[in-house]
Amino acid sequence: MNPSQGSTLSANVAGFVDGSSAKREVSYIDSLPIYVKELIAGGAAGAFAKTAVAPLERIKILLQTRTEGFHSLGVFQSLKKVLKHEGVRGFYKGNGASVVRIIPYAALHFMTYEQYRCWILNNYPGLGVGPHIDLLAGSVAGGTAVLCTYPLDLARTKLAYQTTDTRMRNSGLRSYHSQPAYNGIKDVLVRVYSAGGARGLYRGVGPTLTGILPYAGLKFYVYEKLKSHVPEEHQSSIVMRLSCGALAGLLGQTFTYPLDVVRRQMQVGDMPSSLNGQVRFRNSIEGLKMIVRNQGWRQLFAGLSINYIKIVPSVAIGFAAYDSMKIWLRIPPRQKTQSISSAS
Repeated sequence: MNPSQGSTLSANVAGFVDGSSAKREVSYIDSLPIYVKELIAGGAAGAFAKTAVAPLERIKILLQTRTEGFHSLGVFQSLKKVLKHEGVRGFYKGNGASVVRIIPYAALHFMTYEQYRCWILNNYPGLGVGPHIDLLAGSVAGGTAVLCTYPLDLARTKLAYQTTDTRMRNSGLRSYHSQPAYNGIKDVLVRVYSAGGARGLYRGVGPTLTGILPYAGLKFYVYEKLKSHVPEEHQSSIVMRLSCGALAGLLGQTFTYPLDVVRRQMQVGDMPSSLNGQVRFRNSIEGLKMIVRNQGWRQLFAGLSINYIKIVPSVAIGFAAYDSMKIWLRIPPRQKTQSISSAS
């Protein structure tokens, strides 16, 4: 072996040793099916976004459900009251259930959106291309994700609805609300199922589906529409993704918010100390009418201001994290022209 061959061999061996772990990582990631990568990216994006806005989500639920002691307060006063009576941990009550729910929800939402979108393009080329395909695929994907994860959303709402005064718990004095009726996600699911069966676990799913179909579709439609107007050299900008995601969330949420209020009130209507009494809403339309008649039309938008505050970082972080995860997982972009040509 001559010196040049020896040096080449040494360089190759050194390169293999130094880059072996990186190569194994690349090989492992590349070996994953596309839909698995999309599930991972969507789940991670959802978890990041939900945790970032957990305190605002808790306050929104307390205002939507007219929780005793909170129904006449504003956002800032509610934040101060939770901090005073329950401490910092009070801001994250129900967040465990929220994250447990949002990981499969967001994973299914983003993954099925990609799958439905490609299926529509491949099987119905006559529909053309453009953001309207994202509207359709996003709506169906939202409905799919809701049906698969709704019991966890029910558990999250019931846990977040409960309020206690940790300062009075050990003194024997009456708190401003009853002690928690549930002790965790499993306790909620078991007791709700025992009381009402599968129908109990899906109480409020009607207004949820009625609201999520247009909201999810509008969210993807606006996001993709805005991105289409961004110069190609700025397509990978985090600021661009955050801005487009925030606007998409704001517009989508505004149109569907009253249905979210109906859903929350149906979910907690059977809980102790509920100001709503037993569940009375048989469907979304009846819920809207009864809330307006008994609580006033303003109740349909209770917590909307805090939702505007929350939705900007939530949706923005979600979309930005999803796009970033797609890059890290090396998920190839789904080109519209390629999808259509592969169907022909």
